[in-house]
Amino acid sequence: MRDFGEVKEDLLEMLDELNERLGKITDDVKHAQEPPEKDFAEQAVEMENDEVLDYLGNAARMEIIQIKRALQRIEQGLYGECSVCGQPINEERLKALPYSDKCIHCAEKNP
Repeated sequence: MRDFGEVKEDLLEMLDELNERLGKITDDVKHAQEPPEKDFAEQAVEMENDEVLDYLGNAARMEIIQIKRALQRIEQGLYGECSVCGQPINEERLKALPYSDKCIHCAEKNP
């Protein structure tokens, strides 16, 4: 089994940053810092902003799940191995997307 200590550290750092970002997004959507506007036009703008924040929050949640899975694969000795075909994932792909669980071939076939 290869040592992925540095990758694990990077993934944990990414996880911390995403959790912090998700907390801020959640606070913004809940309007924790200020009450919602009383003006109808401002409420409409806030609703649009909330939709964007909701999308960003969902994207962060999905990335958090992927990072946690990558951390599990490191612990299980499966990191860097395609979860579909079992072949090694190209190192360049892992550098670009460290939580990837599929080789580029399988990712293109099974997004």
